[in-house]
Amino acid sequence: MRSIVGLWRWRGNPLCRRSDRREAWLAFWAVVLIVLGAPLVGWLGTVKAHDALLSTVEQQRQNRHQVWASAESLATRPPVDTDPESAAEPDTRRQVTARWTGPDGTSHSGTVRAGHGVQPGERFRIWTDDQGRIASRPMTERSAGSHAALAGLAAAAGTAGALEAARRLAIRQVMRRRYARWDAEWQRIGPDWGRTGTSN
Repeated sequence: MRSIVGLWRWRGNPLCRRSDRREAWLAFWAVVLIVLGAPLVGWLGTVKAHDALLSTVEQQRQNRHQVWASAESLATRPPVDTDPESAAEPDTRRQVTARWTGPDGTSHSGTVRAGHGVQPGERFRIWTDDQGRIASRPMTERSAGSHAALAGLAAAAGTAGALEAARRLAIRQVMRRRYARWDAEWQRIGPDWGRTGTSN
């Protein structure tokens, strides 16, 4: 940003070098692309992720079913229910060994999580897939929207970071060429420095 302001202030100054103008233009276009491009990429990422997640929601609604399970005993083994959305929540459910019949009519048994008050002999609801295997609860549209928003934010931040990294690399190249020209000029006039007008 300072490069842009400096270019505007020095625009008519003969001491303003071509590399100064190039540096200012790089900064200007980087700002424009970050301000306009990053939000656009974030919005497109949100829309694409939301569409994909809504498709997943619909697929899960079709392939996952709630069935009744009968608790047989309190379990000592880890449960087969591995719901990633509930992993971070405090565990208010107990583990029980249960039996259930899948949507396809097959009988199953295993260790699952049930409500904290469920006792052996009681019935409770669990989620299964089409084959009766334990499955996590289907994703809700609200969760899909939240995940899509996070994906859009990540896409926007990644785009802004990539643009800033590209600007820094370009500026580094400009500075390298500037220093190389300075070295060449110094090699040309350095040996005669301070001896202008003197005779040998």
